[in-house]
Amino acid sequence: MNTPAHPDPDSPRDLVGIGIGPANLSLAALAQPLAELDAVFYEQRPAFAWHPGLLIDGARVQVPFLADLVTLADPASPWTFLNYLKTRERLFPFYFAERFHIHRAEYDAYCRWVADGLPALHFGHRVEAVRWNPERDLFEVDFTRLGPDGEAEAAGRAHTRNVVVGIGTEPHVPDALRPLTGAPGAPVLHADDYLDHRAELLAAGHVTVVGSGQSGAEVFLDLLRHRPTGRERLHWIGRTEAFAPMEYSKLGLEHFTPDHTRYFHALPEPARDRLVEAQWQLHKGIDADTLAAIHEELYRRTLHGGWPDAVLTPGVRVRTAGRIATTQIELHLEHVRQGTRSRLTTDAVVLATGHRERPLDAVLAGLDAHLRRDSAGRPRIDEHFRLVLDPSVTGSGRHVYAQNAERHTHGVGAPDLGLAAWRSATVLNTLTGKETYPLPRRTAFTTFGLDPRPTVPPVRRPSTLTPLLEGR
Repeated sequence: MNTPAHPDPDSPRDLVGIGIGPANLSLAALAQPLAELDAVFYEQRPAFAWHPGLLIDGARVQVPFLADLVTLADPASPWTFLNYLKTRERLFPFYFAERFHIHRAEYDAYCRWVADGLPALHFGHRVEAVRWNPERDLFEVDFTRLGPDGEAEAAGRAHTRNVVVGIGTEPHVPDALRPLTGAPGAPVLHADDYLDHRAELLAAGHVTVVGSGQSGAEVFLDLLRHRPTGRERLHWIGRTEAFAPMEYSKLGLEHFTPDHTRYFHALPEPARDRLVEAQWQLHKGIDADTLAAIHEELYRRTLHGGWPDAVLTPGVRVRTAGRIATTQIELHLEHVRQGTRSRLTTDAVVLATGHRERPLDAVLAGLDAHLRRDSAGRPRIDEHFRLVLDPSVTGSGRHVYAQNAERHTHGVGAPDLGLAAWRSATVLNTLTGKETYPLPRRTAFTTFGLDPRPTVPPVRRPSTLTPLLEGR
């Protein structure tokens, strides 16, 4: 990325990014060739990492490889996944593999390759505060540089015309189970930490997986494959009515297009909130191949008679939970439809209970007086992914952008990797005030919503017949 030397530490940047996950990494990659844009990105972690605890062998990304960091905005970018393969001399193996969905570990390696090639990314820098300086019409971003051990080494401040916040999501732990996580004894851990504790879980007498989404299915399948036949001793429970497949029809996937994003953003706030809840199967279901692999593994274990010692029960929630000494966990369960209750004693619990957007309030506390919020107290975000701020800020052409924090305003596609490049290009086009990255006007065959303007079909004129001439 273009990172001019700053002899004057108070010299303002054009853009400061907070957080370096896939969203801001996409933005940084597309910003890199723009000589007129001076940008820098800060991340408190020591290096890029994408859900390392869930990089289970064989687990695949649920979007095609074209949904990399840049391709859907600029397929000629040097930071495409295909160019990554080329630099690793792996294009021909990938070509013959005929693989449209790549391994999670491969996507993580690709992102780390991009991160290593962008000098404007500063890992080991924790952003402490963002403030508005009305005297200079600039944002002030305070950060702390961290040492290899995570200890603070030095404080710094950047002045910038614009800020983009891409701090991503954090693991969600249900209230009933939160007191049990991190305590000594039988492990209760989020799926994000699965690989770090995999050996301990495989050695446990009985393991319960809570959560009926993709990560729950992947963890259950991995445990099932590596526990002895007839002595699996596994439970898999979840709140949804079924271990349901993700909606993956071609027209269903069009909900992850800019067309649907624009339609969703234009809806009234109550309608948007209802729609997000109704569309859960678009993003909370399970890949059909994973479901098939689970069934195949269970079926294989019946070939010589008997059934595997594995219980799969959807429609169940954990009411309360507690420890029996330090060796076991007792889960108090309730079947939502039956209204029945029971207890389950287990030796380990994996919480595949998903992620939630990290609240922006902590990092943007210094801008609270300028933020405009909706009826639920959430930041309002315009169609260009800019937080709606007081005109005293935006009137000077300064903005704060949000990445992967806008599901309530932009819909289920907000965290989807397939929209990352388009969103980044939208941000850069807005920042530069020109069509730096030309974007398609239409992206779906589906027309979302009705045009409120009545359309009158054109008048059909009768065909004019050409008279036949005599003698022809």
